[in-house]
Order: sequence, then C-alpha cells, then structure tokens
Amino acid sequence: MNKDNIAVGLDIGTTKIVAMIGKKNEYGKLEILGVGKSKSLGVHRGVVNNITQTIQSIQQAVIEAENNSGYKINDVVVGIAGQHIRSIQHSDYISRPNAEEVIGDADIDTLIGQVHKLAMLPGEEIIHVLPQEFKIDGQAEIKEPIGMYGGRLESSFHVVVGQAASIRNLGRCVKSAELELSGLTLEPLASADAVLSQEEKEAGVALIDIGGGTTDLAIFKDGIIRHTAVVPFGGNVITEDIKEGCSIIEKQAELLKTRFGSAWPGENKDNEIVSIPGLRGREPKEISLKNLSKIIHARVVEIIEQVYAEIKLYGHEDPKKKLIAGIVLTGGGAQLQHIKQLVEYITGMDTRIGYPNEHLAGDSNEELSSPLYATAVGLVMNSIRNNTKSATPFVEIKKEEPIAVKPKVVVEEPIVQEEPKAVESIKTETTDDKIKRSFFDKYIDKIKEFLDNAE
Repeated sequence: MNKDNIAVGLDIGTTKIVAMIGKKNEYGKLEILGVGKSKSLGVHRGVVNNITQTIQSIQQAVIEAENNSGYKINDVVVGIAGQHIRSIQHSDYISRPNAEEVIGDADIDTLIGQVHKLAMLPGEEIIHVLPQEFKIDGQAEIKEPIGMYGGRLESSFHVVVGQAASIRNLGRCVKSAELELSGLTLEPLASADAVLSQEEKEAGVALIDIGGGTTDLAIFKDGIIRHTAVVPFGGNVITEDIKEGCSIIEKQAELLKTRFGSAWPGENKDNEIVSIPGLRGREPKEISLKNLSKIIHARVVEIIEQVYAEIKLYGHEDPKKKLIAGIVLTGGGAQLQHIKQLVEYITGMDTRIGYPNEHLAGDSNEELSSPLYATAVGLVMNSIRNNTKSATPFVEIKKEEPIAVKPKVVVEEPIVQEEPKAVESIKTETTDDKIKRSFFDKYIDKIKEFLDNAE
C-alpha cells in the first residue's frame, strides 16, 4: 500500500470546486478513492475574486474527499482557466555548435527556454509552451528529434498565456488551504486527457468544455494540440437569462434549467407548463416550457457560435486542417438536453458527448462518469503522470513509528520488484512529456518562491 502512487486533482471552477483522490489499478485504469465537492464561492468566470471565500470552499471540498477516502491530502494538481487565458503560435530555432553530436534533452530545454523569454503584454505570464512539429536542418514534420543529428533545430510552439496576478491568486488560495501546489494545467487540456481517445486526437477533434463561468476549447490534430481558447460565457449566463426572462430567483432558474431545460425549442408543446411556488405566500408562477427552451436556445446559440468562430480561426475549412473526428462536448453544460443536436446543426460537424468513464475502473461510482467531472478526472491523470505521492493514508499517519518494523519490510518486497515498470514508462516518455515535466518543476518552484516572499 505504501508504494501506491496516490494522485490528487483540484478543479477550481466557477460553480463548483472538486477535490478528487485516485490511483492507477493493476489494469492501468483510474480508481477513484474519494471525491469532495463544494459550492464555489469567490470565483467569477474562472478567476478568483474573493480569496477568503475560495479558501473556505477549497477546504470544504478537501475535507470531504479526505473523509470519503481515508487519505490525508498533501499536494494537488490544479486546473487553470478563465477569460484572461489566450494562446499564440510561435516559431523559434537554435543553432547547435556541434552538428556531429546527437540532439539531446538539453537542446530542447534551450529551445524552450528561449520561448520563455518572449516579450508578453504587461502583467502576462507564459503558462504552457507546447512544442508541435520540429525541423532539423530544414527537414520538416519531425515529432521526436532526440537522438538525431543536425546543426539547426527549429520548432513551432503553441504558447498559452495568462494573467500573472490570477495565477498567483490561485496559488495563494491553495497554499492558504494548507496544501502544496504540485502542478498547474490548463483545464481544457485536462478535460481532453479524460474524454478524448488518441485516435480522435490524430484524426482532428475540437473539445468544447462548457463550464459554469467559461466555455473552453482545445483543438487537436495529428495527436498535437493546435489551438486553445476560452469564451467568457458558460452555464451561469443561461441561468441568469432564465432568472430575468421568467422573473424568478436564481435557485429556481437553475432547477428549471437542469430538470426541464432544452436547447431545442421545437421539442416542447405549447401546453407544457411548470408551476413554481411563489415567494412568501405569493401566488405560484406558471412557466411555459416552450418559452423556457427559447430563452436557453438563444444563449446556447450565441456560445456555440463564438466557439465555432474560434474553430474557423484555427483554419478548420482548410482540407489539411480538417477535424475528421468533429466535436466532443463535455463539462456540466454538456448535460443540457438536445445540445448535441443543436451543435451539429450550427457547425455541421459530427458531435458526441464526452464522458470520462473510458479511463475509470469498472467498479467506479456511476456519478463520476458524468461530463461534470471530466476536468477533475483529467487533473488526477496528470498528477499520476507527474509520479507524485499526493496523499497519505490516515492509518499510516497514526502509526508512524511501527513503519520501520522488520515484518513490514518483508511485505513491501514484492512491491519493490514492480518498480522497473515505472522505470520503463519513464524510458518511453516522449519529448513532449519531458518538456512538460521539466517546465512544470521550474514553474511551480517559481510560484512557491513568490508565495514565500509574499509572506
């Protein structure tokens, strides 16, 4: 048990905060040990705007996850989103002093380091530098340059940029909740890990994650991330529209949306009516489901059209950039009735709803395979890749002294023999993975240093 790589993901969303503890089982699937969920207070459109409330919401979710699992959480991988996120395409190169030497990790680190020196707008910081194809001495479309010879190493990069203040506020909340920050991941990338197959990423696919405050987009082609964007509208704006249009309170509007809402007005008959209790002894209100779906339809169309504009910006209409696998919808907003049909109608692209159950162990709670938990599952998978031991069993904490007793060492021996598997996986790690890991280590150190100095 001691050798288990226990991973923790923390999804800080606009409507909910989810802390999820998991580990890989013997079949390579994700076994969820505990989940904690709390209402997100202090986050607006993916950005922290009230530190105290956010810390309380994080602590609430973490305590619930710990109680459900019997593990004490030490560190977490956090998802980052929000309307301040933008992405740019950039190409860069280095000239190697000795072309007779094979290209190694150091060369790629140098190239990445060069991209990190890019001049950004005031207050912005680079979050991810994701290499796409490499070029060696003019030879294009190289995916794995390590081990090859060449004098000029060139690469195109997908650079994700965000507001430094927002990133640090997020780090401050995690630290104040008495947790360590072991990694930062762009939320659409985490959701993509959880719901997309490798075949879809190769064929070309657009992942649309409809959250409470924002709608995130990630486009993959040839197995590589090509475009990311954040649209500053999500499920909350739909709720707000229902609240205004039907003159009801927010809680009732949210219930109406989730229970009776539909993105396709033609589905409801004119005589379908829902009665809502009036406030403080007032008369109940009658609401036509047809009107309700018209309100929802108008806002969903607006969100989808903005996302589709981003897909066109990527160049989807170019035959070489065609997204053969179409669109995958995930996030809480993907549960809205008939949204799949509406997206197909607006974009003309094949669409499916993305569930994270493909990576989950067979005996997982059915609720966890909801699109609502896609980001949290992706963050746990990310934490497992980082090889962190993010949580410790409570039993182990209580019995710290007996751990060194000889009989226990005997029990652990068979597990020690399994370790070469982990070594193998490190050997087969791609350049992309190495880059992500080395960059994250530096980046997290930078944030920790900042937070320590701030105190």
